[in-house]
Parts: sequence; C-alpha cells; structure tokens
Amino acid sequence: MANLKGVFAYRVDIGKVRITNEDQANIVVNANGDVLMLVCDGMGGHNKGDYASNTAIELLSEVFKKTTRFYIPFLTKRWLTRQIKIANQEIYKASLVNETYQDMGTTLVAALITEKHIVIANIGDSRAYFVLDDNLKKVTEDQSYVEYLYRTGKITKEEMKTHPKRHVLMNALGIYPSLTLELLTFNNENKPILICSDGLYNNLSESEIFAIVKTNERPEQKVSTLIQVANANGGSDNMAIAYWESQLDD
Repeated sequence: MANLKGVFAYRVDIGKVRITNEDQANIVVNANGDVLMLVCDGMGGHNKGDYASNTAIELLSEVFKKTTRFYIPFLTKRWLTRQIKIANQEIYKASLVNETYQDMGTTLVAALITEKHIVIANIGDSRAYFVLDDNLKKVTEDQSYVEYLYRTGKITKEEMKTHPKRHVLMNALGIYPSLTLELLTFNNENKPILICSDGLYNNLSESEIFAIVKTNERPEQKVSTLIQVANANGGSDNMAIAYWESQLDD
C-alpha cells in the first residue's frame, strides 16, 4: 500500500550552448510508495558522459523499483551506499575495457523519500534543495575545487562565479574503483524538494528558482519554466531537474 502521497516532474534540456546532452534525471516510485529522485551530470565528452550518467540512472532506478525495505534511515543509507558503489564499479569497469570511455564520470545527487524520512546522497556538484516557506535551502555541499578554495578562505563567494577552474570537481562517480559520498538524513516534513545539475543554478539565482517553484503551477509547469528562464539567461550548459512536493490529505 502506497503511504507517501506526492506529485512530481523531471526533465532534461540541452541548453543553448552545448551540442550534446550528458545530463540525466529520473523519479521512480516503488510498490510501497517510496520515491527516488535522481540527477546526474555526465562528464568526458564524445558521449562518454552520457554513458556514465545513463548507467547510474538506469541501475539505481531499476533496483529501486524492486526494493521496499526503507523502514529506518540506517537501512536507507545502507541501500543507497551499496547501489551507488555498484554503479561506480560498472562505470569504472566500462572505462577500462573500452578506450572510448576512458576518463568518463558523472555527478550524482539522489533523494530517497519515505513517509517518515529523507536520505540524500551526493557526489560532485549537482545539488539538492528544500523549498521552505521563505527561501530555498541548499542541503548538499558542492564537491568542487572552487568550493574548496572558498571554504579555505582563498577566494570570495563572488570570485567563485568567474574562477577559471570553477568546473573542476573534487569527486565524481566512475572515475576511481572506490568512492566517497555525502549522505544526509532528515525527517520528512513534507517540504518540496528540488534536485538539479549545475546547468540550472549557474543560469538562475537561488532567488529566481525559489520564485518559480513557489508559484501555484503544477510541478511539470514549474520545471518547464525553470528551464525556459535558464535558457533565456544564456543556457550555458545542459540541465537536469527533478522536483517533488507532497500531496497531503485534507
């Protein structure tokens, strides 16, 4: 019996500059009504990033559909860690046996939502946000070189936006045989959740994103508007967006 009620939408877009799309998104619901939100931003070029992001999305989506044992946060975290490690191995092994796929990888942000709790996993610089009553709250930490420079006091917040190495990641899925990931646990307070690749937040400010997702439009229209405005602001990269909001009983 599905206990978690909600509405959602997800979409990817090539943007206005890139000639290929290496971003992927998905939202999957299992038999228990639990929800898995996924966004990946592939890297490597020449379809390598596309292979990496697709592999991660498909592996996690398919096994989630068959799993319903997310009763406590510990089990959710253990499941996410195991499945993400399996995806990491698949991508890494493919890069070893096919020279076309050498040096490929992908970011990954996943939000697994149950009736009682939410667990978010993060690798790279895609982001997860909670939509609060008065602001957008970023809950993941960018695993990027400019974030490291900022947190160690070497550059300012403003300098991050134009730093020549702002696209360099400190962590990614599929690059190495082992990986580290950020895991965050929250009580489910029925706040909307937005996850996205950097193509969105680099072309829209957080205040602009917040204004769009706080409208009364349906989720698919909110996601469509986010992409339209980001493209109007330059569309400098591929975009992947997944958005979920609860649907409480009256």
